[in-house]
Amino acid sequence: MPKFSIIPFALALLIGQVPAHAETWQPSPDQIQVPIWPGAVPDAIFAPKPESLAQRDGHGGWLQASDVSQPTMTVYAPKGRNTGAAVVVFPGGGFKVLAMDLEGTEICDWLTSRGITCVLLKYRVPGGNHYYDEKCNCHITPKVPRALQDAQRTIKLVRSRAKELNIHPDRIGVIGFSAGGYLVAQTSNILASAYKPVDAVDKLSSRPDFAIALYPGHLCRAGGTLEPSIRVGAKTPPTFLLQAWDDPVDPICNSTLYARALNQAGVPAEVHLFAKGGHAFGLRDKDHPISSWPTLVENWLKDIGML
Repeated sequence: MPKFSIIPFALALLIGQVPAHAETWQPSPDQIQVPIWPGAVPDAIFAPKPESLAQRDGHGGWLQASDVSQPTMTVYAPKGRNTGAAVVVFPGGGFKVLAMDLEGTEICDWLTSRGITCVLLKYRVPGGNHYYDEKCNCHITPKVPRALQDAQRTIKLVRSRAKELNIHPDRIGVIGFSAGGYLVAQTSNILASAYKPVDAVDKLSSRPDFAIALYPGHLCRAGGTLEPSIRVGAKTPPTFLLQAWDDPVDPICNSTLYARALNQAGVPAEVHLFAKGGHAFGLRDKDHPISSWPTLVENWLKDIGML
């Protein structure tokens, strides 16, 4: 395979680099952030608020991106040996904001250290998918699933650029945290495009070849039932699930219900439930056995032939 170069990749997209602004999230200087849509963003948010970035407390402090109306992806090349695998990262944030470092760049640092190409998606928020609205004290499912559109488009785009990225087009997976875990389930099971095709890239499949969901949310609905649009079947990719029993944000039924559906459909899955760990621990928990999850994921990827 040819040696990967991020500059030709960006030029091939014919969309250039996203302008740098202090108030928006930007990657480190050695990475390039590019829009995922070649022109106008489909189902664009009308009169969007300016994107902003803030430092938040909790979990050791984390960077919160808000009001994202121009979705982008940032490619992180593997360090050392290239395994040929790639993972698209979906940060969490309740489909209101995005945890860009805790569940984004830090995850890419780990993946690239294992020889895996990492693609960090900055998808549209707020309201781009099922979310809780404090104003009505209710959950709302928007008519247009903008976050799902962005996730599907990114998987297709990465697959279309497999040669430039020096990856195998059949070794492209996804990993998501909290709300991002819901995107993992959606992209694994909703294979029809959530948007009208915009170019030749959209002829490709958005189905990931493997799926990893950590402390997923939005799957367990009223009455302890699995969200009805998630129809697990024979085409659902091998899946890794992990969650803490004491998660105060997303009940553990999000993982157990989905695991049951995977089992009933005969989908290969590995499921880990830990007593302690809470929510949004990312790679930062050092006090509980749940901190071993990166090793568990890596061993699972080897077991299913992706590494």
